[in-house]
Amino acid sequence: MATPTAVAPPSPRRRPGGRPVLRLLILVAIVAVVLYPLIWMIGTSVKSQEEIVNNLGLLPERFTPGNYTAGWSNFDVTFGRFFLNSAMVSLLTVVGNGLSCLLAAYAFARLRFRLRGMWFAVMIGTLLLPQHVLIVPQYILFRTLGLVGGDWPYLPLLIPQFLATEAFFVFLMVQFMRGVPRELDEAARIDGAGPFGIFRHIILPLSRPALVTTAIFSFIWTWNDFFRQLVFLSQLEDYTVPVALTLFIDSTSQSAVGPMFAMSVLSLLPVFLFFVAFQRMLVEGINTSGIKG
Repeated sequence: MATPTAVAPPSPRRRPGGRPVLRLLILVAIVAVVLYPLIWMIGTSVKSQEEIVNNLGLLPERFTPGNYTAGWSNFDVTFGRFFLNSAMVSLLTVVGNGLSCLLAAYAFARLRFRLRGMWFAVMIGTLLLPQHVLIVPQYILFRTLGLVGGDWPYLPLLIPQFLATEAFFVFLMVQFMRGVPRELDEAARIDGAGPFGIFRHIILPLSRPALVTTAIFSFIWTWNDFFRQLVFLSQLEDYTVPVALTLFIDSTSQSAVGPMFAMSVLSLLPVFLFFVAFQRMLVEGINTSGIKG
């Protein structure tokens, strides 16, 4: 007759310690540090000129929404003109970088030609050159071609974007395309597709994650770009938002700090909306890119 086995009593459950609470407090502290400048800028945008100097707190003592109307119509042209200029330059830059960098990356990743490794190394080497070093020869070149201050002054800002000069995006797409199985190319060749057919029907649809990433960063970087736009744009009606914001600070007269912060708050909205609109596509693209390799 088998002897019954003793059943061990259940071990008491361990109560969660203070680690989750500590992690939550650390995350809240980090979020507070990150969001503090944004909240302060929003609060300052509704303060009067005197209160901006005397009150350094987040909330205004007297709500002054007139800064937005004053900043919108502070110049000979409305601030909406600057928003349209920035939107046009940013969107065309997105198109230029997406098309040119994708084609250049396809050549480096999939096509065979002489000295391909050397040209790819030269392209990567351009990442080491600071923008301030390149801006001088670029200005001399476009000035010689008569494109600076012409009928459409945005050509010096846009032409390089359509020539695959952004080595970072080319490198990003090359690394992505190298993860696409080459068996797909071979199957397309069996069906009679050439290099352009392979690019159109295979590489282009699968490169959606890299294209979305390129579009997001191109738009944000171009919208926030100040130095290049300051160098090539000279007329008030041609200014973009970053350049126009500096007009509120005048060393020879009274500065309009409140309207400047108000327009700074509005200048954040297009970047935020653009990122929100493409965020789902970016996440979906990264999730579906697991077929690589």
